[in-house]
Amino acid sequence: MKDVKFSTNTGNSFTEELRKKVNQYFTVNQISKSGGTPIVIKSVVMLTLFLTPLIILNLGLVSQISQVFALYLISGVGMAGIGMSIMHDALHGSYSKKKSINRLMGYSINLIGANATIWKIQHNVLHHTYTNVHELDDDLNTPGILRFSPDRKLHWYHKFQHIYVWFFYGLLTLVWVSTRDFTRIRQYKKMGFFKEERVYKMEVLKAAIWKVTYFCYALFIPLILNPVSWWVILLAFFCMHFMTGTILSIVFQTAHVMPRAKFPKPNSNGFIDNNWLFHQLETTSNYAPKSRIFSWFIGGLNFQVEHHLLPHISHIHYKNLSKIVKKLTEKYDLPYNSKRNFLSAISAHMKMLKYLGTKAATTQ
Repeated sequence: MKDVKFSTNTGNSFTEELRKKVNQYFTVNQISKSGGTPIVIKSVVMLTLFLTPLIILNLGLVSQISQVFALYLISGVGMAGIGMSIMHDALHGSYSKKKSINRLMGYSINLIGANATIWKIQHNVLHHTYTNVHELDDDLNTPGILRFSPDRKLHWYHKFQHIYVWFFYGLLTLVWVSTRDFTRIRQYKKMGFFKEERVYKMEVLKAAIWKVTYFCYALFIPLILNPVSWWVILLAFFCMHFMTGTILSIVFQTAHVMPRAKFPKPNSNGFIDNNWLFHQLETTSNYAPKSRIFSWFIGGLNFQVEHHLLPHISHIHYKNLSKIVKKLTEKYDLPYNSKRNFLSAISAHMKMLKYLGTKAATTQ
């Protein structure tokens, strides 16, 4: 993996004041930086939404087509909630003050067919460290038919990507629970994350076991036991994943592939002449900051600026911390990108996709 470094000669005052005011907020209010009771309640809700419909389907008692679709779609809502709230906080170490609980709740991603170890490399290490940096931020490493970075080769068909991207967004989780983790395990081995062959093979085995387990209780057992046509189960399962994939893709991509977001390039020495926190501000965007219900459902990911600056703090606190962050960015004349609502964020994201599909030049 390329050894890319950020400047430490700038932004020290902002960094120190941000750390001081955030710590002061938790001290004055006498609260923990972890999720506490609110995230436990949310975990119960999301796990119930995900598991209960699948339990019913595994009992083989569903005979109506409408019931099959309803159960799978409800489970899909729970799956999205697990991905955006429970495992996301847990794998960032912010779900609880106890590492054992974070580790346990982090395995909820395995429960939905993915892999905690691979996700931590892809998200915590590559995406959070090298946000919007071509070839390093793995969120930009999409299939060749999509172009999310101005530094990626431009093809004629990319001019239509703002139209066909929605189909690929819908396939996200289905690809994720089937082949994507295996592809990334091989990729990360080449990048040096799995230096021992034994560790690499064990990770492949664990990923395979979890995926087989997931497909057994989410698809194969319902296929065998329920007195409805096999194509009904398959189509409902596909619709569940298509809905969940679309939700997750839009929530995450509207935070970085945006018109105001920058896509910095390291120089020939692998150096980015910018403070890491400044880099996060320039490459990240918020949306719908006043929508409490929406923010609750997506795990506070509408406050992506706060999340990227303070990834080890639970999303439960982002709304209040956003006031601190915004004031400091104004004081230091730094960018604070935010869209008024989710629809305006989606619209801006579409414009950016259209731009990236026709322009070879960078947005900087």
